Amino acid sequence: MPKNRMIYALLCSALLVCSSTACNYEQRVQQSDYDYGSRKAGDPKTLGSKMYGTTTSNPHQHDNAFFEYSNTLSNKVTALNGIASANVMLTDKNAYVGIVLDWTAVGARGAGGNREQLNGGQPEDAYNTSRVSPLEDNRLLVRPYQSYFSVNDHNELSPELKQTIAKRIRELAPMVQEVHISANMDFVNQLNDYAVESWGGRPLTPHVDAFNTLVKHQFIGGMEMPKPIKSKKTP
Repeated sequence: MPKNRMIYALLCSALLVCSSTACNYEQRVQQSDYDYGSRKAGDPKTLGSKMYGTTTSNPHQHDNAFFEYSNTLSNKVTALNGIASANVMLTDKNAYVGIVLDWTAVGARGAGGNREQLNGGQPEDAYNTSRVSPLEDNRLLVRPYQSYFSVNDHNELSPELKQTIAKRIRELAPMVQEVHISANMDFVNQLNDYAVESWGGRPLTPHVDAFNTLVKHQFIGGMEMPKPIKSKKTP
């Protein structure tokens, strides 16, 4: 083979290898929990039936008889890329998941839009501690300022992210009928209060009615929002 044709053949082979490697890398990223936004064909996160949200026709699906905090499931969800913290509550019917995002994975917010928290550091941003309200409770898991990130409407979370979380929940809790997931600030902070109660060895039974009010408000448009377990600081 002439020398110039040999060089050409070697260059073509190298390009094919590089192209294949880049393609494989791209596929691995899209299929991992670093990417919740690609929605490419063949992505395992998009395969199979929908595992989150309303999947039954029971009008009383959110009338839970009891609820409990699951440390195991909370840790499993928190371990996913893109999630800074998660609290998972199990009931006689459902699993409810409150998540806080850290933007270490792309596409976690499916509908776009601006971040809710202001952590910029520019003089006009609320990161300036002089602009933080003295009434803000620093015990909250997620806050408007100097905090990890929330998403007000659970419908704005990536379907891939919710499907990934629901799969992880159902692997360990296969009897769960529905998995409901939100990153709403108020919802997350309420679930965190319940988790703190559980960590302290205090029963959650007295809070069942408030919990049902909370999940109905968040997932089926209930008009009432329960009061937090801990009141905000007073001046």
